[in-house]
Amino acid sequence: MSSHHIIRDKQEPALIIANGEACSMDMLDQLLEWSPTVLVLDGALERVISLGIKVDVWLGDFDHTHITDFSDYPLKKVHTPDQNLTDLEKAFEYLLAEGYPAVNVVWASGKRMDHTLNNFHSMVRYGRRMKIVFFDDYSTSYLLPPTFEKWYPAKTPISLMPYGEAFEVKSSGLLYDLNHPVLRLGTQTSSSNEAREDGMVKISYESGSLILMECHD
Repeated sequence: MSSHHIIRDKQEPALIIANGEACSMDMLDQLLEWSPTVLVLDGALERVISLGIKVDVWLGDFDHTHITDFSDYPLKKVHTPDQNLTDLEKAFEYLLAEGYPAVNVVWASGKRMDHTLNNFHSMVRYGRRMKIVFFDDYSTSYLLPPTFEKWYPAKTPISLMPYGEAFEVKSSGLLYDLNHPVLRLGTQTSSSNEAREDGMVKISYESGSLILMECHD
């Protein structure tokens, strides 16, 4: 961590490292630099330790990891055996109980598709209670609030994906602006749209769930 960065606990997003496909070390290093708390899910611990990353919290039901020597790794071990929640949902519950308003998540996509889809389900389930952002090497994804605006450079690839349905979706600043009574997964989405020019993109919807993906190849 750079010495000129002052990180105050719970004022910057925590970081969850899940157990999907690894992202680039450049991306991981940037997120680690600003994270006051690094929480690793059960199955990823050995992979994370091999990268020399300092872990604050290890969470899960501990049925995938066989490490027993933590003498050089002073982490907090949180056993969460509840099988009604995924490990990622348990991590969200833990951070909410600790008072964190926001979290970044890496390694949440790729590898097993059922895990990836479940992780996006969890983002939507908890995304109204805390700000959750998924990062991988190809996209940044998050659940949109009912009204959203952000400055983008021209031609930034943006996809709007309803999780189930999103109603009365409107936008301005996109190449293909939206004015749709409903976007419905499996029927109509807004994939591979883009910012029309340098400037603000505004998006609103009345109900349902809408995920924004800032994409790059």
